[in-house]
Amino acid sequence: MNGAWMAAKLLRAAATLLLAVTVVFIVLRLAGDPAEILFGDNVGEESLIRYRALWGLDQPLGVQYLLYLRSLLLGDFGLSSQSGASAWQLMMGRLPYTLQLGGVSLLLAVLIGIPAGVAAALARGSLTDRVVMLAAVSSFCIPNFVLGVVLILVFAEQFGWLPSHGTGGIWHLVLPALTLGTGWAGVLARFARSAMLEVLGQPYIRGARASGLTEGRVRWRHALPNAAIPLVTILGFMVGGLVAGAIVTESIFAWPGVGRLLVDSVKLRDLAVVQAIVLMVAATMVAANLVVDVLSAWLNPRLPAATGA
Repeated sequence: MNGAWMAAKLLRAAATLLLAVTVVFIVLRLAGDPAEILFGDNVGEESLIRYRALWGLDQPLGVQYLLYLRSLLLGDFGLSSQSGASAWQLMMGRLPYTLQLGGVSLLLAVLIGIPAGVAAALARGSLTDRVVMLAAVSSFCIPNFVLGVVLILVFAEQFGWLPSHGTGGIWHLVLPALTLGTGWAGVLARFARSAMLEVLGQPYIRGARASGLTEGRVRWRHALPNAAIPLVTILGFMVGGLVAGAIVTESIFAWPGVGRLLVDSVKLRDLAVVQAIVLMVAATMVAANLVVDVLSAWLNPRLPAATGA
């Protein structure tokens, strides 16, 4: 892994973040005048003019963009037009809830999806294989809002076993985590099965078997570590998209995370908060992709990043 490769990755990451900031900034302002959307016909033109001047919306679009970039470089993400509080502080106040939900959901997905996919690969063509793949396809094909509503109707409304919304204890986390983690588990199961089958068909696996190694040693010492490389990539994408993936789930279960804050801020045209959240999501995705590239190069020294090619 050489310095030129890392420098190119960092430069690409910076360019991606700049592009994300630019696109979000332009799209939010082209979607309509925030003052008119916020107040409608309830106030006069003079009040609208004062509001635009207060939040810098009376400046040309290019000037607004340059001022926003300067603020970002200074660590200022702006103030919420609804509460007047720092957009960064509002987002950070919600982030622990999203990390809690996403972390439990991802752990659930890993504990269920990867073992299920490996078991399906080792029993290829059997009833176990077909059942696991049917469950995997069903889990990620069912939309989160459908699964979440079904879980609420069954476990909260019908039986009354679990709370249906909000926070307050570990039991409040069960239904949202199941809703979010089930789809991820299905994705991991399919990728784990495909990766394991591909590795088991490689010549070095046949060589290991021919050398007299036990089947268990061949599978767990040789096949599984190599099959983990594509799984690291998928897990990186899941971690990077944790906030974005939780938006629907947080809305269904009234979970007070960043995803729900984003939905509320979009409705209210709270530009500073929306931009801060989108920037954080973009930065998380870029960082996750960079970590995935580094881990892939470390796990597989034959990759160009590791050899300097």
